[in-house]
Amino acid sequence: MNIKKLKAGALQLTIFIVVMIALLLAAFLVLVHTQKQFNLQTDFVLETINNADRGIEYALVNNVELNDSTLVNLEDEDYKALYVQRDFWGLFEKVKSTSKIKNYQFQKVALIGAKQAKNNRTAFYVEDNNKPLVLVGHTKIKGVAYVPKRGVKVGNIAGQSYYGSELIYGQIRESEYLPKLFSETIDQLKTITNQYLPDEHHRFLDISKENSFKNSFLNLYQILYSTTDINLENVELTGHIVVFSKTAISVEATSNLRDVILIAPKIEVKDNVVGTFQAFATETIGVGSNCKLEYPSALVVYEDEEGVIIPQRVDSHQLLTHNIKIHNATTVEGVVLFFGLKTSNNNEPQIIIEDKVIIKGEVYCNTNIELKGTIYGTVYASNFIAKQSGSVYQNHLYNATIDIDSLSQKYVGLPFSNSKKSVLKWLF
Repeated sequence: MNIKKLKAGALQLTIFIVVMIALLLAAFLVLVHTQKQFNLQTDFVLETINNADRGIEYALVNNVELNDSTLVNLEDEDYKALYVQRDFWGLFEKVKSTSKIKNYQFQKVALIGAKQAKNNRTAFYVEDNNKPLVLVGHTKIKGVAYVPKRGVKVGNIAGQSYYGSELIYGQIRESEYLPKLFSETIDQLKTITNQYLPDEHHRFLDISKENSFKNSFLNLYQILYSTTDINLENVELTGHIVVFSKTAISVEATSNLRDVILIAPKIEVKDNVVGTFQAFATETIGVGSNCKLEYPSALVVYEDEEGVIIPQRVDSHQLLTHNIKIHNATTVEGVVLFFGLKTSNNNEPQIIIEDKVIIKGEVYCNTNIELKGTIYGTVYASNFIAKQSGSVYQNHLYNATIDIDSLSQKYVGLPFSNSKKSVLKWLF
């Protein structure tokens, strides 16, 4: 029997090949395990994000307590959790959804408003004060209009009559009282200054040292506070920031404001300002010419006889000086709202919208509006006033345009009782 002897090098080669195969198999097993773990982690991340979206959707259709964290039942494993927190950011609700799966967490913050009906959207609503609505000049109302029982008629001011081919370019319905705002929104407006009082938990900003601040809505709000006037000039403020003055705030064209809140008795927005902010005053808001306040901005003056934000007034004339005035060639995308005390013999407008002003959104006033500009959206008013040639014309519209069809179907805005909620804007 012949026995062949193998060289030692062949044995080494065999061992090397076996080792390489073992290493490749081990690497393959590690790769498969890593891939499975990666897929599992990816699934967890995606599910965490999806659950955060579910939290926002839950808040849109369910009652979630204000200023409290609510655990949403996922009917799933114990290592998965979803929390929803609801509060207000200015005029609108703010919802934060926090989703957790094991060590993964994802948060989303949304600004919430009310969506309008897709069909037969309201363009015009004037309260029934036993006076007809009078149209003069190149006035045009396009959309569903709610008018008093005494109806709509044409009028004449300084020799000008009504030049339209129809009184209302849309359905005419009978009005009663103004639609009621969402009760929590009214409560928010009554107490807004108390809600944003400075305390040790919030960071105070000093624009004399820095001119740029940015704060995420996932953090506590930051506050720029003063007992005297605040002038916002050459400053950039973005996000979860409140500007609070005990006297007055002025906004210069050199400022850049994004998603912030302004609170003061008097607020003045100078000419050529561009930004996105909500302004809340107890007395007056003035907006200059050629401004562009982008969506979703809000201009709000709120009065309440028993409210905490109303300054002392000594006579009825002082009360009537409270107003919102928007000057020529300015565009406001969002909400203009005056909620005031009703007095007898009030012949002054509380919202004044000048020529060439464009409002893309909603105007709401439970007293008097003088409208000379254009509203692409909806106007709600107790009464309209036209001041021309030294005279005051009650419930007259003079050279005003109101067109709901020119407002995007995706618009989300002012919340009313029983209105359906929708995401107005995603916050960072």
